[in-house]
Amino acid sequence: MYGSRRDLRHNLFLFFFDGVLFMPAMTLISVSAVIPFYLNRLGASTFQIALAASLATVCNFAGQPVFGYLATKSLVLHRSFGSILLTQRLIFLAFVLSIPLFSGSAFPVWIFLFFWSVFCFFTGCYNVYYTPLVIKLLPPDKRGFIRGMGNAAGSGLGLGAAALIPVILSRVFFPYNFMLIFLLGILLLIADAFVFLLMRQHENFSTNVSMNVIQYLKEIPAAVKNNRPFRSLILTCMFLVAANSMLPYYTLYAIRVFAAAESQIALLAALAVISNIAGYIVTGRAVDRFGPRIISKLAAVTIIAAGGLALFTGSLPFLFAAWILANLGNTGFNQIISLLLGEVCPPLKLPLFVGVYTTISLALSSAVLLLIAPVLESSGFKLVFSVVTVCGILSLLINMFVLRNLSHNPDSL
Repeated sequence: MYGSRRDLRHNLFLFFFDGVLFMPAMTLISVSAVIPFYLNRLGASTFQIALAASLATVCNFAGQPVFGYLATKSLVLHRSFGSILLTQRLIFLAFVLSIPLFSGSAFPVWIFLFFWSVFCFFTGCYNVYYTPLVIKLLPPDKRGFIRGMGNAAGSGLGLGAAALIPVILSRVFFPYNFMLIFLLGILLLIADAFVFLLMRQHENFSTNVSMNVIQYLKEIPAAVKNNRPFRSLILTCMFLVAANSMLPYYTLYAIRVFAAAESQIALLAALAVISNIAGYIVTGRAVDRFGPRIISKLAAVTIIAAGGLALFTGSLPFLFAAWILANLGNTGFNQIISLLLGEVCPPLKLPLFVGVYTTISLALSSAVLLLIAPVLESSGFKLVFSVVTVCGILSLLINMFVLRNLSHNPDSL
């Protein structure tokens, strides 16, 4: 079912290198660190810098139905995915190489935002292609550890990439310093696109149900309405997505309430990387042995513990502990969501169901952040960590009492 042993080893090797390449690349093209600094150097307004972060979500959201539809039409999924990724990254490479020209233009910020919106639109293809590839190319007992090790190695390289950024910024003149940083990141992403182009699809690889755009859009409500396991999974994951979307507030809490110094913020960043590395390795091995549902419960437990520690302790050392637990929960959830979708969704309609899930997740995480921000000043951080804790509890309860006995039914739609 998953091809010859040689093909399986080949694909496992490539899935490992996907994590090795992707993680440091996105550190170098970070929308939370490098891009705001670049835009600030260009003289961008606060609105324009905030817009760059918003485009990452909005354009990804807009791309979901387009790439979901294309995935249902694809006969050779890995080649289609690799070609889309290569197109995305070559377009951004063209911008990166033109940075010295654009920096001297009248509208350098808006030119960047245009190319960034195109880049983010293409990110809408990630989950709708990646999840079916993992489910269809790798057996259940091989889906966790090798990808976890790749992500862990990539996280370690990402730490090195982060250390390289200030060196380049200080030693290379503007704008060539940012051009070099973005160039290193995009070259890693281009190499990552070839990872998927080089995968091997076995002869018995099941193709997706082909749909036109109208059929795809009509199927979206039915996917939620008629598939009870999928509906329950959305509820379970919805609360984890909401809790994980509030990770930035842990750092803000340390700054605003405990007046954390630069060294303490740096420690938070280092702890996040170490937690991610440990989380990817441990959950990767555990998911192959015990399955993704147990890991999803453990992710909920760690998120409950993180919210509870931050809510009830009120000290910086305990906040560090809460931060570690929150990152472990986030890593565990990210590691298993593709596998959970594979368990409860009809195999031939995976791109459709993954697209629906991703759309709901993006909308929810954006809504939570937008709703929490205005009331934060008046209500304080207790509200944030109360929401985190309650979300973790609700996710765990739904997982234990609703989702546990449900599995996918290919004929449910």
